[in-house]
Amino acid sequence: MQGVKSCIAKTFLAVVCVINILGFVFVSASYAKTAKEIDTNVDASLERFTKEVKGADEFLKSAKGVLVLSGVVKGGIGIGGEYGEGALRIDGKTVDYYSTSAASIGFQLGGQKKDIILVFMQEDALKKFRENSGWKVGVDGSVALVTLGAGASIDTTKINEPIVGFVFGQKGLMYNLTLEGSKFSKLKK
Repeated sequence: MQGVKSCIAKTFLAVVCVINILGFVFVSASYAKTAKEIDTNVDASLERFTKEVKGADEFLKSAKGVLVLSGVVKGGIGIGGEYGEGALRIDGKTVDYYSTSAASIGFQLGGQKKDIILVFMQEDALKKFRENSGWKVGVDGSVALVTLGAGASIDTTKINEPIVGFVFGQKGLMYNLTLEGSKFSKLKK
């Protein structure tokens, strides 16, 4: 009987931990940002990106569109989730607002905050993205995730993918990440 009680206690503790971590993640989701707040955060993310990565400014200028999601929160214990909001810019002007969300199952513990930048290099890829109300990475299109070391630069002659993605953490570009399964949905702002 003691073993059963111990197992129930451990299961209960695990469920409480998962609820707390997911609560941390989805508190951000329940707080809907205003268009002005999103634009301010997007400006800050783009400024940091162009400051940290050589050639980023020229690379972004050659894009057909740039989706920037600032402060995407991710967390979990075994079961995880993420959520964030951002803006799609064409010719430097915001044209639409989007959210991203994803769920995952597997070995994971903790939380993080990151920025995601998707750069649309081809008009057709941008058009397909904008026409889809719930665009999902790996299903509706693929994203070539770029990882660069500190002080690295973007070599535009080697990047010929329709959609290129960058993921930033508080300490610069993040490694060993995937956007596979992330869903991007248009917001009404």
